[in-house]
Amino acid sequence: MATIEDVRSLGSSLERSYPVHVRGCLKFRVGQIVYVAFSRDETVMGFAFPQEERAALVAAQPDRFHLPRASELRFRWIEADLAALDPGEAREFVVDAWRMVVPKKLVRAYDLAHPDGPG
Repeated sequence: MATIEDVRSLGSSLERSYPVHVRGCLKFRVGQIVYVAFSRDETVMGFAFPQEERAALVAAQPDRFHLPRASELRFRWIEADLAALDPGEAREFVVDAWRMVVPKKLVRAYDLAHPDGPG
């Protein structure tokens, strides 16, 4: 079972990433782009995810993943119940979301520095 503490330090350590609190919710940004956000009660993690893949993920694992509310469907975003993820999996989703919003040179540098993934 993953918790917000399993990914908080990772989100703060990724290059160009920084935490912000908006209306009582922790979010991680690169510039002005939010790539990970937690619900106020810290039970749900929303993160950047390819739009074309999210319906299949939700259909395959509806007990773990769900679409964002209707007003946010235009964004590349999906949500997961943290309790349904293991800590390593949650960290992978954070890194994959970060990869979607940073320049490719930062992704390459991260991959060279972390050949085994986010750990």
